[in-house]
Amino acid sequence: MSEKYTFDDFLSTVDGDNREFVRELHEELTKLGCKTEIKQAKSGYVVSCLQNKKTILNYVFRRKGLMVRIYPNHLADYMEVFDTISDELAKAIRDTPVCKRLLDPSACNSKCAMGYDFVFRGQRQQKCRSSAFFFLLSSDNRAFVKALLLNEANASVQV
Repeated sequence: MSEKYTFDDFLSTVDGDNREFVRELHEELTKLGCKTEIKQAKSGYVVSCLQNKKTILNYVFRRKGLMVRIYPNHLADYMEVFDTISDELAKAIRDTPVCKRLLDPSACNSKCAMGYDFVFRGQRQQKCRSSAFFFLLSSDNRAFVKALLLNEANASVQV
C-alpha cells in the first residue's frame, strides 16, 4: 500500500523564499478546479497540478532548488503573457531543445506528446514539451510563472 502525501507535506519542504508563492498559487489553481497529485521521488516530492485530467504543472526538486515545469496546452490563447517575460527566461526558452517529433514524427518515441510550435519575439519556436517551460522557481520569474499558469487554467476551464 502506497503512502498518501498531502500538499502540506510538500509545502513543508519548499524553501522559505518560494513557500508563500507556491501556497497562494495552489489556492488560486484549486479555485479554478485544478486537482493535485503528490508522489515521492528520490530528490523529494513531485507535485502535479491537473486541469480536466491534463497536467498543466509539475513541481520537482533538483540540487539547485525547486523547479517548475509548465505545460501550456492553450498557449496560442494567451501569447500576450510573453510580453512580460524577462530576457533571462526568454533566453532559457529559446535555448531549450527543438521538439524532434515536430520536425519528424518518427524521430521520437510515438508515446511522447508533441511539443510546442509558436512564434516568440518574432521567431518561430518548435520546442520540446518536457523542457520548453522548465524553470528554477525564483523571485525573478514568479510573476511570469503565475500569469502563465492562471491563463492556462482559465483556458482549460473554457474547453
